[in-house]
Amino acid sequence: MALARARLSALPSLAVPVLLAALLSACAGSGPMNESPRELKTASDQTAIEKRAQIRLQLAVGYYQDHKYEIALDEVKKAIAADPNYADAYGFRALIYVAMGENLLADENYRHALRLAPRNPELSNNYGLFLCEAGGKPAQAMTYFETALKHPAYGSPVKAMVNAGNCSLKMKNVDAAERYLLDALRYEPELAATNAGLARVYFERRDSNRAGFFINRLTETAKLDTLSADELWLAIRVKRMLGDRSAEASLAAQLRKRFPGSPEYAAFERGAFNE
Repeated sequence: MALARARLSALPSLAVPVLLAALLSACAGSGPMNESPRELKTASDQTAIEKRAQIRLQLAVGYYQDHKYEIALDEVKKAIAADPNYADAYGFRALIYVAMGENLLADENYRHALRLAPRNPELSNNYGLFLCEAGGKPAQAMTYFETALKHPAYGSPVKAMVNAGNCSLKMKNVDAAERYLLDALRYEPELAATNAGLARVYFERRDSNRAGFFINRLTETAKLDTLSADELWLAIRVKRMLGDRSAEASLAAQLRKRFPGSPEYAAFERGAFNE
């Protein structure tokens, strides 16, 4: 995908995205000559019911961020009761279900949300991420990332670019992953997920210099205690490939301290540096 094309569609996971904005939908058709032309719906056009539903959804977001998932679900239920056609509420309920490990319910809610708002780029990106990760359907996910990127009003295309890049890596399509992630790099060069993704691309190619370059960017722009187990394990393997045993040991100490029970630390313990 060319950068020029991506800019025409011009983040947020990349923490898990939060859907708060109401869908803007165009009114089709035209009235008599003496009537005002139709307009896009904006915040000032919200009904009292829509405002009540949005307030409930905002409350749900707060509870979700505090990991109070059952309370968040209850607030989403109230938002949907107020406005049964509130697509973002169904999309956010799907995010909560993913956090709770309820993938079938998450899938149902994403699909319903997209039936209500098929052109919503946030929903498309989030459903693509779900399909790629929890759903185990990376090939299907790519369609949703592309749908999000083609939307002319999508305000955070970097999310979809990074997600598409990482999903391409799951399918061993390293060339496609590189294209998506380089596009994301041009938009937001300091984003940790972009630098980690490109480091992974070049690690897969055994290009130690480029892999090291992006791992260095990652560790320079993000604090070590914010890196995930997966990112630390990648950094350890890249530093080993470069022969930098001091940096490798420092990163391994972080992995051992913060994620002692993780699959990544288990891989480190058994010396699976090239898996």
